[in-house]
Amino acid sequence: MIQSIPLKKLAASPRNVRKSSDVLADLQLRADIAARGLLQNLVVRKGKRGKFEVEAGGRRLAALQALAEEGTLSQNHEVTCLVIEGEESEVREASLAENFQRLAMNPADEAQAFASIIEAGATTEDVARRFGLTVRFVEGRLRLASLAPCVFEALAEGTITLDMAKAYGAISDIERQAHVYAELQDAWYQITPDTIRRMVLDATVRGSDPRAVLVGRDAYLAAGGRIERELFDDDASESWIDVALLEDLAHKAMEGAAEKAALEYGLAWVRPTLGTYVSHDLVDGLNRLPCEPAPMTEQEAQELGELEADYDRVAAILEDEDSDEDEVAKAEEELVAINRAMRDLTDRPPVLADELKAEAGAFLVLSRNGEPTLVPQFYTETEVIADEGVVEPIEESGAAKPKGSSLSQRLLDELAMQRRDILAIHLANDPALALDFMVFTLADADGHDWRAKKASTLSGPVASGPVTGFEAKDEPASAALAEFAGSLNESWRSGESDVERFASFRALSDEVRSAWLGHVVSRTLVASLACEGERSVPLHEALGSLLEIETAHWWRPTAANYFDRVAKARTLEALDAAGGPELVSRYAASKKAELASAAERIFSGNFIGEAEVKERAQAWVPSIMRFTDADVPADLEEAAWIDDEADETVSDDATGEIAEQAA
Repeated sequence: MIQSIPLKKLAASPRNVRKSSDVLADLQLRADIAARGLLQNLVVRKGKRGKFEVEAGGRRLAALQALAEEGTLSQNHEVTCLVIEGEESEVREASLAENFQRLAMNPADEAQAFASIIEAGATTEDVARRFGLTVRFVEGRLRLASLAPCVFEALAEGTITLDMAKAYGAISDIERQAHVYAELQDAWYQITPDTIRRMVLDATVRGSDPRAVLVGRDAYLAAGGRIERELFDDDASESWIDVALLEDLAHKAMEGAAEKAALEYGLAWVRPTLGTYVSHDLVDGLNRLPCEPAPMTEQEAQELGELEADYDRVAAILEDEDSDEDEVAKAEEELVAINRAMRDLTDRPPVLADELKAEAGAFLVLSRNGEPTLVPQFYTETEVIADEGVVEPIEESGAAKPKGSSLSQRLLDELAMQRRDILAIHLANDPALALDFMVFTLADADGHDWRAKKASTLSGPVASGPVTGFEAKDEPASAALAEFAGSLNESWRSGESDVERFASFRALSDEVRSAWLGHVVSRTLVASLACEGERSVPLHEALGSLLEIETAHWWRPTAANYFDRVAKARTLEALDAAGGPELVSRYAASKKAELASAAERIFSGNFIGEAEVKERAQAWVPSIMRFTDADVPADLEEAAWIDDEADETVSDDATGEIAEQAA
């Protein structure tokens, strides 16, 4: 039956099947309840001492309790609940059904709902605040509402993905969007967001376009393609009208080239793309295979040594002030040739081991001159087991910590990459600081000590992480970065040459260019931790301090990403930091798996306890994940890099010592 129950009489049930949550989603839920109240009742069962245990609706209960703690609601606030009875197995099944039978809201429905609220007089800031979202997210959904009707309906029906819908929105011309959508209905090849983006931006294609060069003029005309030619046009500047047909022919040509490349290199598969690079959506779900450049032969090593000697000899001519102009000019030409020869020897493509080729694959891109080109990076669809080595720690006293305090190298690397994403999303949203950071890094590189640790890869490339194939997609910072990148205005990419693209980019508004600045700078950040050693980057601490980053708002320790991966003693130390000896004593005798599950609930704030303990628990993160003051050395207590064997077992002495302190 339905019953109104005071909030203070509700408690989380240990039978609730939902054990994990999402910090960002929980904050959104709290904001929604604060704005509109509880829209869906809780499912409860009578417990002991007049309490009711919440079998379904644990996240809603946690949000209500958080609002009560901050004073928004009273502890006597009446909560609508459905009271159920039955055996424990039946109650657990009800909890599973309530959590399992859910369907995420379609982005098209979200777009229409937000548009309706805006039309009623609200601002994007109002909508963002009421639903606990970012303004950028709301603006992104509103852009979807302005898509061509046929594209919007396809998104609503699930015919196209959200990324495809965003690609159609690369231009505001809804007639062009509708035209491209109609052209792609009969396409036999796989449609990707990149394909859509190219077609909506290209009303016609010039004869010099890489796709046109690949297909060839005769083949295009033979297939029924049309060409328009102005008085002074040549083969390179003429306009090819039937873009969909050209894409079709280009895809077929690339697939044929991919089959030949797979046979030539002995790979399991080669996937073609008409893009000039391998986009993220193509490698999503794949694991990168390790490969090293081919070693030099003795003859090549000898040639390189001779070239280096020639370089020194010719460079001496340039440095000699008495050299005449003819000698200098000749020396400059020789240096160019020597440099080119040295690059030919040293820039060696990576070689894949023969035993890996049976499951390995690569991508074939279309170069700017219209030639199919195999990218020398190999992937596999199976999981790559990385070597989780460990590094011996150096304590402040110079002594290694006991094994019970170790973290595996793999875990340290994963934490470093997640912390990097947290720093990146903050830097991406502060373009003024990003500009200062970029200019300083480029200027400082002139006199940079090559032995010093670099803070970013700010020559342009995206920084790769130390763990192959690892992505924290469910973490708030990583999701926010993906959303940020998807919202960028890419209309300038339609230019035929870099001069045209640069002119188009400069014509964008300051706000749009600032967003691109934040994006290109933030994606260069390397993975780091607040510790000494390989993962230490002091400049990241300075950036984090300037941005006033609170890691706890963006990352919470869970069983999967932390507690299951560390020694039991380390988890007990965390509990001690949150609740002192009393909290430790409750769990000191627990098995590691049970302790990890309990710690996840405690540090998410989803447990019954004193307000001060909850506050400390929700604010706690390992010190290596914090962004410390650049002038204060990071606490090394959380960065003990010893043996990973202690992750599975902990010595009786270590556990007993903490238990005795708790007692």
